[in-house]
Amino acid sequence: MKVIANFFKQLKDYPSAIAGLAIIFLMVCLAIYAVFAIPYEQAVKLWRGDDKVWADTPRNARPVWFNWFYKEKQPVTINLNSAKDPSLKSVQDLGGGMSMVDVVFEFDYNYDGFPSEISLFFTSKFNSARPNVDITWITPDGREIPMSNMALSASNTYTISQDNALSRRLRGVAPEKGLFADPNDPSKVVKGTYKMVIEGLVFEEGADYDAKLVVYGKLHGLAGTDHRRRDITIALLWGTPVALSFGLLAAVGSSLITMMLAAAAVWFGGWVDAVIRRINEIVMILPLLPILIMVGLFYSRSIWAILGVVILLGIFGSSILSYRSMFLQVKQSGYIEAARAYGASSGRIIFRYMIPKVIPVLIPGFVTQVPSYVFLEATLAVLNLGDPLLPTWGKLLNDAYSEGALFTGHFYWVLQPAILLVLTGLGFAMLGFALDRIFNPRLRGL
Repeated sequence: MKVIANFFKQLKDYPSAIAGLAIIFLMVCLAIYAVFAIPYEQAVKLWRGDDKVWADTPRNARPVWFNWFYKEKQPVTINLNSAKDPSLKSVQDLGGGMSMVDVVFEFDYNYDGFPSEISLFFTSKFNSARPNVDITWITPDGREIPMSNMALSASNTYTISQDNALSRRLRGVAPEKGLFADPNDPSKVVKGTYKMVIEGLVFEEGADYDAKLVVYGKLHGLAGTDHRRRDITIALLWGTPVALSFGLLAAVGSSLITMMLAAAAVWFGGWVDAVIRRINEIVMILPLLPILIMVGLFYSRSIWAILGVVILLGIFGSSILSYRSMFLQVKQSGYIEAARAYGASSGRIIFRYMIPKVIPVLIPGFVTQVPSYVFLEATLAVLNLGDPLLPTWGKLLNDAYSEGALFTGHFYWVLQPAILLVLTGLGFAMLGFALDRIFNPRLRGL
């Protein structure tokens, strides 16, 4: 306990280490929240979902906090559903099995910009006679605009923004603009309370329908949406545990195994040392990234397969030479000779006396290695060689590049995962450099 207390006392002398620990702590909290808030199966299902899964989400919407910086406030998504709010629907029995079912959607619209899209979704139940609905739009200034009349099936989608007949009635203006525009100045929005009145008629006992109105905003969620309407927040959240677990497992796994192999090579010498050296020489001339690309193309893009190859190549990397030189010095120490004299086994000498002597050097080393493996996983994902199931930061960057996000003004799509990658690397780097000064006496005065 005294050693630990002394370590933290020394750590306080390095503000960069405190800042690095704070960043890492925030990332760990974010990773834990992601795992519990959005379970793995749900995250994969959402991220790989089609347009039906994300039907209520606008396409390429910016984060809602952008409104803090806009002089003219842009709309966020408005979602009204009679199935979830029965007060929106009224039923009048007409006798003979017929009923009048009316749905009234009323909402306040006080934004300066027009919505990006408008859609109406119906679900109905009946035996043979299909319900019929008549849809009317009422503006704050009292104008009534007839929209459509249709017979419903079990499931209907009325994409109002693509209704050419409605657009013609609005003098050629797109419905998402014409329904909200001032008739005297089409470039301005009429603010106030809007209504959509759906007058429905059902022809059978027990027949019914529900409607859902979605007025898609230009802003949505904390991180915005992508070209497939997916909420980018999911990938930002789940990218955190993926990046941290990949980086930590690769760094710790390769560092520990490398240290054990180096200790065994020094202790046993002979053919053991020769074999490990020859493997090390071969691995050092092998390019890591091209090998991982080949594994992803010809074998598996699973993150666990990639992680296994990374660790396998990492344990015979250049660091094994550094550990070997340290263990050569440790082997000549007096307490090693004493342990050998009283008959300690080779395993005990390696794991009880040699490795603990080098562990203080190992800790800063594997901490500073974590960012390189985090960026490696992101690089593979950017090259479209990441795990196809997981939503990650690299996947976001790959999608943003393929869709030309920077050229179309969707810079948030690139900046958010890039900032998280930089913060993760910065946190581990600042902590690792401080630990190196603490554990390496030669650097303490620098």
